[in-house]
Amino acid sequence: QVQPVESGGASVQPGGSLRLSCAASGLTLDYYRIAWFRRAPGKEREAVSCITDRDTQTLYADSVKDRFTISTDNARNTVFLQMNGLKPEATGVYYCAAYRAPHFSFLGPCRGGFGREAEWEDWGQGTQVTVSS
Repeated sequence: QVQPVESGGASVQPGGSLRLSCAASGLTLDYYRIAWFRRAPGKEREAVSCITDRDTQTLYADSVKDRFTISTDNARNTVFLQMNGLKPEATGVYYCAAYRAPHFSFLGPCRGGFGREAEWEDWGQGTQVTVSS
């Protein structure tokens, strides 16, 4: 089990950029996969992006795939979400979540799809992103 901690949320104008960070030690000890979710005002939480263990395969929601980029640092202590060309619709609370796969290449969350939200078991507290003019 890990405890993700998000940071980097801020208020920006439309078209601006932000980089969110998700820090969590021990991600390399097991086959952890990391996802970013967001909850817009009045809407359900939705998956935005995720990255897999070891081979760092990525998935993106269609609404962000050409503007957002998920990545990790070399030690895989931190997962980033680079957000460019921000639109007002991107406003919401962004959460980092972790899934512990039983082994590498396990066909579960972030391999073929985001999976069920409940499968992402370890969650951060969230960080607010506001895109407004």
